[in-house]
Amino acid sequence: MVAKDHLSLQLYTVRGKLEEDFDGTLARIAEIGYTKVEPFGVTAYADRLAEALPKHGLSAPTTHAGLLKDDSAPIYAAAERLGITTVIDPHTDPARWQSADEIKVIADGLNKAAVEAAAHGITVGYHNHQFELESKIGGVHALEILVDNLSDDVILEVDTYWAAVGGADVPALLKKFGDRVTAIHVKDGDGTLNNKAQVAVGDGTIAVRDILAAAPQALRVVELDDFTGEILDAVAGSYAFLTGEGAPE
Repeated sequence: MVAKDHLSLQLYTVRGKLEEDFDGTLARIAEIGYTKVEPFGVTAYADRLAEALPKHGLSAPTTHAGLLKDDSAPIYAAAERLGITTVIDPHTDPARWQSADEIKVIADGLNKAAVEAAAHGITVGYHNHQFELESKIGGVHALEILVDNLSDDVILEVDTYWAAVGGADVPALLKKFGDRVTAIHVKDGDGTLNNKAQVAVGDGTIAVRDILAAAPQALRVVELDDFTGEILDAVAGSYAFLTGEGAPE
């Protein structure tokens, strides 16, 4: 079972709900039992998050932000304001993962960002999709080449669902990366690229328990990229499965 303080929710999951009722959605997330969230669009939402997070007893240890393409100063300022200690780059162009030289350029960018972030007391990380695993160079996943070229200061947030879709043996990959993996995205579904087929954690085909066991140190961040039903039901179902607690109605 996952301890409550070791569990978070990527707010992209409830992006539509946030547009409708920002404060009410965070209130419901807290009511379900979550104590941590992972924001996106942190510079745009900084003011509202600064008000709503403490109001609802939520903290944000991690956030997603594009460190390799954006001016990073506003990102670090927002993170410091919100008490965020890890900023994770969430996406790069899939075309860049076809050559080792280009992957090394990505690693260099993350390494430089880590130096800048450290001046603000912030750690930098990288989050994968499926293409970093689908691409193999010299018999290894492209993501492994990235890791081989990262400084020790750059952490990983392995999206375990997309790693599985990309063809990786996810538990083995997590064990190989070891303590560099300080967070994982935990999601479930049918193991395809169809976001609409994603479901509450525990309701799909992904070997979630094996994945969790392979990275006991990692913050568990629930995410659904999309869902065909009521998204907050899936958020509550994921919480109930992972913690073993019945989520409030």
